[in-house]
Amino acid sequence: MEKYIVSARKYRPMTWGSVVGQEALTTTLRNAITSGRSAHAYLFCGPRGVGKTTCARIFARSINCLTPTAEGDACGVCESCKAFEEGRSYNIYELDAASNNSVEDIRLLNEQVRMQPQIGRYKVFIIDEVHMLSIAAFNAFLKTLEEPPAHAVFILATTEKHKILPTILSRCQIYDFNRMEIEGIVGHLKRVAENEGYTYEEEALGVIARKADGGMRDALSIFDQVAGYAEGNITYKKVIEDLNILDYDYYFRLMDQILEKKVPDVMVTLGEILSKGFEGGHFISGFASHLRDLLMCRDERTLPLMEVAESVKERYAAQAKRCDAKFLYRALKLCNDCDLNYRAASNKRLLVELTMIQVAQALDEDDAGCGRRPSKILKPLFAAIKKVVDEAAKSQTSTPQSHAQPATNSYGTASATGTAPAVANTASASVHAAIKRMAPHSLSIKAKNRLQTPQVATEVAAQSQAEVVTEVRPFEYSDLSFWWYRYAMQLPIEENAVAGRLKNMRPVLMDGWRVEVPVENEQVMKYMNEHLPRLQNFLRKNLRNVEISLHFRMLKEAEIKRRAYSKREQLALMLEKSVGFRNLAKALKLELQ
Repeated sequence: MEKYIVSARKYRPMTWGSVVGQEALTTTLRNAITSGRSAHAYLFCGPRGVGKTTCARIFARSINCLTPTAEGDACGVCESCKAFEEGRSYNIYELDAASNNSVEDIRLLNEQVRMQPQIGRYKVFIIDEVHMLSIAAFNAFLKTLEEPPAHAVFILATTEKHKILPTILSRCQIYDFNRMEIEGIVGHLKRVAENEGYTYEEEALGVIARKADGGMRDALSIFDQVAGYAEGNITYKKVIEDLNILDYDYYFRLMDQILEKKVPDVMVTLGEILSKGFEGGHFISGFASHLRDLLMCRDERTLPLMEVAESVKERYAAQAKRCDAKFLYRALKLCNDCDLNYRAASNKRLLVELTMIQVAQALDEDDAGCGRRPSKILKPLFAAIKKVVDEAAKSQTSTPQSHAQPATNSYGTASATGTAPAVANTASASVHAAIKRMAPHSLSIKAKNRLQTPQVATEVAAQSQAEVVTEVRPFEYSDLSFWWYRYAMQLPIEENAVAGRLKNMRPVLMDGWRVEVPVENEQVMKYMNEHLPRLQNFLRKNLRNVEISLHFRMLKEAEIKRRAYSKREQLALMLEKSVGFRNLAKALKLELQ
């Protein structure tokens, strides 16, 4: 039975033309060989599996070839090439610095440097993972690296260039190897599959290439694994089953459900994904990539940035036509925030579910996103209330009124010319029913800021002049508190001082619908009395109670709580209020210095 060789070894490049994804570097090295201007020390650095050691071996084989080709490749038939292929060449010395990183290992290498090559012109020393050498080993290697014999060439390979001493870097020509592109990896996998007699789907090879993360060696290892599982028929379904990859069909289905505003279906699909063992963080990362690809599909100039098969691009293009760019910006920002907070979250599933709900609600927002944080995340309460007000006002306008409304003055109170029966204010009743039992302290900062907008102020002012109340409807303290706070919020900017005082006051509901408000000094009493008619009328209108009477009362000196400003006053207050602290201070004989 023929011995099996993995694809990463079997299809390892032997010539410069077979190296994938490093055209600029291979051209430079090939020109150095053909022109006879090769340096004595090279440093190949880059991620794993991108061809650093492979290029080092091709370079060593090419400069020792007795009859090189015009393209700078080894002929493969001379004695030097045959010795290299059969593993008996003494002109190429490879050292793994990960396991041979001591000073003694470098001393042995220095002794090898003195020996002349047996066949060919150069003796090449390839030191892999050179960053693993100890500081003492680096220092022992410095002199040899700076002034080597004419026949010695050093090729250092590393994945972590920042760990190498600057004195080593200054003595080498540095070549940075890049991660390989998806198209290059897919093309190489196609050639390997055809040589091995495998059938394949291009989408399946694309998944393998993305999983390899730019490394050809990793891609070939995954390819062998999938080929064994699929028995030579490499399909997309077999690849995602074997590698346990989240199918992009789930992302397309989720986006369709979000665009159709089917939030329950989104939750069911998300639960199905999580039940298959995929972590929420992995799902959010994949969904963000899906959103990014949808964004790339919206412009022909960004289409090359998509790393998917051509057949999948058509699905992305069709779905991208249904998505607004602003919505995609907001959704990407939400997914990015979820990804950042996922590790610290105690309930990770809830965080993911909440993010998906916010993404679905982002469709209804009309403000510009542009990649920044959305101004609204969850739908606010007052957006629904405004809709109720508009509908009620429209229905009221279309209904004929049999009684004329009385004239009103600037405060919204009835004029002395006469009174008329009250006209039912449907909008006011709808608003009151929607926000009943909401106290000021239960409002969020965003809701308070929304109450302070000119639009809300205009609505409240128009509402206060809409009718004259004649009924006496019972109300609770929470209703009184809410409308008190809303009156303060609708005051104009020039009356911010009065609004601030009103927010800090706590009205007291007495018997007979009497409302008393304690104030601390005469100046505040003066300002409040100026607002008393307007405020009293506002409360009557919105609480639907004509018997409300508002009174401001001056506090007595005994009722005014004296504030502690100095440290001594604060200490005295703490000693007065806390028995335990007073006993502790007495036992320890604490004094304020």
